[in-house]
Amino acid sequence: MLQAQLFIDLEEQVGDQLLHDYVMRFLAEEGIAGATSFRGYAGFGRNHRIKYPRDLFSFDEPPALVVFVDEDDRVERVAKKLKTIAPSCLMVIFPVLKI
Repeated sequence: MLQAQLFIDLEEQVGDQLLHDYVMRFLAEEGIAGATSFRGYAGFGRNHRIKYPRDLFSFDEPPALVVFVDEDDRVERVAKKLKTIAPSCLMVIFPVLKI
């Protein structure tokens, strides 16, 4: 079993749709076992500038994280498709232990 984590800006879009909404629908349509989308309180990327989107008068994009879990072959197949949909996003995949 694998877990994938997709790090995105909450306001990033695919066409006219928010990326995190698009990804959640995509994962459901692909039959992924489970997924959750989180909104981050703060975050930073390559530029190391910490974003605090809740600060008064902040124009920072909130960070978001989409996590999904399924059998190895499904996660790997879906991850390849997601990299074409959102090539600039960071994705981390690692094994999980079923208890």
